[in-house]
Formats: sequence, structure tokens, C-alpha cells
Amino acid sequence: MHPNPIFRKTPDDRNIAFARERAFGTLCVNAEAGPLISHVPFLLSEDGTYAEAHLVRSNPIWRNLKEPTQAVIAVTGPDAYISPDWYGVDDQVPTWNYVSVHLRGTLRPLDREDLPRVLAELSAHFEGMLLPKAPWTLDKLTEKTEKSLMAQIMPVAFDVAEINSTWKLSQNKPEEVQAAAIEGLATSPIGSEIEALRVLMAEK
Repeated sequence: MHPNPIFRKTPDDRNIAFARERAFGTLCVNAEAGPLISHVPFLLSEDGTYAEAHLVRSNPIWRNLKEPTQAVIAVTGPDAYISPDWYGVDDQVPTWNYVSVHLRGTLRPLDREDLPRVLAELSAHFEGMLLPKAPWTLDKLTEKTEKSLMAQIMPVAFDVAEINSTWKLSQNKPEEVQAAAIEGLATSPIGSEIEALRVLMAEK
């Protein structure tokens, strides 16, 4: 997280809503050989205290998950390079604006019997965003394919103990300088979801 407190004032309800909407993050745990990282879709509860996901059995995180383990899920959002030339004021330096929410807590294995429910709820969450398309469901799989799928993956739970975030949107600049940066981003190719970032910078 960015050390400047001006970028870390976003209330938890907004952080939770952001993480729930993205529902995809970088799961990080420490292991004997060093940090382990995996990119996973997840479902976060409405109050932000609990999440569920699944891991392939061959995933190093799953292979090391013998007992509840401290972990972080890093959820990233829009980001973009900010050129100091856009500001219209002297003595500025390049920077990068971005949004990131970190969920810190405990990762633990769930019972194998929970897997069908976790898979159904996770797919229903994303399929529901594709309306009016008829949602995909597990019952569309053949018995053979479903059996093979269930043998390859395992469900996990994540108990959230702490939520940290950085919403770096040029809040440390005067309003006219912020507006100039938003305008500069209109034609910039450097970043991801740049238009979404411009909206966030204007709304903050």
C-alpha cells in the first residue's frame, strides 16, 4: 500500500464493493521456499469478512495448505502512467495512478463436499453478469467431465481479518492540476482501463 495517507482514506464499504465486483485477485502466501502466488476468482461476502475460491490440486499453494495459513488477496483495478508534462506546473515528476485493495487474513481448506456448491455459486456470480444469456450451470457437463473436474480441484475459504487499500487518483494535487491529468489521460495508451481511471479521478 502507498505510504501517503491521502491515498488511503477510502472507507471499507467502498473497498469491499470494489473487491466484490472485481472478484478476481492475486492470492499470496509465504512458504519455506519463498512466496507463492496464484491468480484466482473468488466470492467475497457482503460484509467483506469471508471469501471462497478453489485451487487446482497441482497448485503449489494447495500442496502447501496443510493447515490454516496467513495470506493476502490483492485485488487491482484501473491504472495508468501520469506524465508530469500534463500538469501545467513546474517541478513535477512522473507517477502512476492506480486502485488496489488488499484483503489480509487466513486461507484454509474446505471440505471436499463443499466443492460443488463453491463452483456453482462462483459460476452463477459471473454468469449473472451476462444476462440476458441463459446462465451456464454444472448440470451442462457430462458425468465423465464433471467427475474429472471434481477430482482436479479443491475448495478453499479465506477469513478476512484486515482490509487495506490505495486509491491513488492525484488527490495530492490542486484541482486544476488534477483536471489537467484527467485530460492528458484521454489520449494516453499507457495503462489498463484508462477511461475507468479517468472517471474515478473525476469522481473522488
